[in-house]
Amino acid sequence: MRVNRMSRARRRTALGVTVVALAAGVTTGAGPATAQPKAAPAAAAADCSTAYQIEKKLASGTTWRMCWRFESKAGIVLEDISYQPPGETKPIKVLNSARLAQIHVPYDDGKSEYNDLTTYNFGDGLMNMTAAECPGGTIKTVKVKNTSYYQDPNIKGLCTTTKTRGHAYRLMNYEQGNTVYQAQGKDLLVYTVNKVDWYEYITEWRFQDDGTVNMNVGATGSLSPYDYDAGDGRSWPIGKGAAAKADSHSHNVFWKLDFALDGSSKTKVEQYDSTVSAPAGAGNGPTAKTTRTTVTKELAGDSKNMRWWRVVSTAGKNKDGHPRSYELVPGPSSKYSGRPFTKHDVYFTEYKSCEKYASENQPGCATGSGSSVDKFVNGQTLTHPVVWMNVGFHHIARDEDQQPMPVHWQGFSIAPRDVTAMNPLTPAALAGQNGNWNGGS
Repeated sequence: MRVNRMSRARRRTALGVTVVALAAGVTTGAGPATAQPKAAPAAAAADCSTAYQIEKKLASGTTWRMCWRFESKAGIVLEDISYQPPGETKPIKVLNSARLAQIHVPYDDGKSEYNDLTTYNFGDGLMNMTAAECPGGTIKTVKVKNTSYYQDPNIKGLCTTTKTRGHAYRLMNYEQGNTVYQAQGKDLLVYTVNKVDWYEYITEWRFQDDGTVNMNVGATGSLSPYDYDAGDGRSWPIGKGAAAKADSHSHNVFWKLDFALDGSSKTKVEQYDSTVSAPAGAGNGPTAKTTRTTVTKELAGDSKNMRWWRVVSTAGKNKDGHPRSYELVPGPSSKYSGRPFTKHDVYFTEYKSCEKYASENQPGCATGSGSSVDKFVNGQTLTHPVVWMNVGFHHIARDEDQQPMPVHWQGFSIAPRDVTAMNPLTPAALAGQNGNWNGGS
C-alpha cells in the first residue's frame, strides 16, 4: 500500500495550517476534453467522449444522460446532466455540473479539524470496487494518477446501476370501477467509494425516473483508534467499561450545483415562506399564507419551518405554459456553528470558475472572492446563480460503530416543480386528467 497523504491517525492538522498545501493547485486526472460547463441546449447524447458518458433508459421510459470526469480533490464530477421522461421529444437540460465541495470534520475536543477534499486529496483515495458492490451494474475504470492506496492508477471505482425504490405512486380510482393504478419507481445510481484514512465515504447520486435527484454521502469504515481520549461531554465509551472514549465529531458535507435549466445558466432563485395564523372567527380554521421572494443578490440562507427555495428556468416552459424549476429539498441536518462557512444551510453565489470548495478554496481566485463559501457572498447580482448545500451530521459514536462502522447517510434532493405538465409517469388511462379535469364537482 502506498499512502501519499499525511496520516490523520498520527498528525493533527489545524484548519488554518493547510492552506500552503493548496498553492500547488488542483491536480486533475483523466476526463473529457470539454471540462468546462456549457450553457448550450442539451443534445441527444452527452457532450463528451463515449468513455465518459453515462446514459440510461429506465424501465419506466425515462432517460438520464450525463458526463463524468475525475478531479484529484473533488473526486467524480458530473456534468451536462439532462432528463428525458416519457412524452418529451428531447432531453431537458437540468445541470451544468454537480460535485462535492467539501467534507469538513471538526472534532468536539477542539484538537483536530479536517477538510477531507482539499487537505487529503479526497479523489485520490478512490477505492476499487468488487462486482458485489455494484449489483447488476457496470464498474467504470477511472485513471487516478496520484492514487493514495494502490500502485495501479487504473481504479475500478465508478459504479452505475439501477434500483427499484418502491412505490412511485398509487391511486385507487373508484370512478373506473375501483381500478388501482400503481408503479414501482426506478432509479439510476452513480456512486464511488473514497477512503480518507480510517473513514470511507460512499458518494451516491441517485437519479429517479420522476426527475428527482438525490445526493448523499455515507460514512463508513472505522472510528480512528487514535481518537479514544476525549473527556466527558465530548465522547462516548467504546468497548469494555469506559477506558476508551471515542471522540465525538461532525461531518459537514457541502455540494455545489450549477443549474442550466432548458440549456441556460441564466436561472432565477426564489424563496418561499409560509405563515399560519389563528382562526378568524368562530367556525373558521387557521389560515396559511405563502409569500414568494425573488433572490436577486448573493445570499447565505437558513432553513426555517415552511421555508423552501427553487431554481427557475428563464429559457423554457412546460406544456402547460409554466416555467420549469427545481425545488431544493434539504435532508436532516445538524448545523455546526463553529466556523463561519458552516453557519448557513444554503448559499447562492454568482458563478466563478475558481470557486470550487466551500473551505480552503484555491488561492488566486478572482478579486472579491475569499477562501470559503461565506466569503463568496458579497452582494453581487445573481445572473448565473450557483447553489451550495451544507448538510451536517454530529457523530456521537456508539458500540455498534465497530467493526466495521455501519453507513450513516446525509444529503438532500432536488425535486422537479413544473418541469412536466403532469406526473411524468402518468398511466395512459389518466393522461387526460390535467388541471380541473372533473369540473370541480
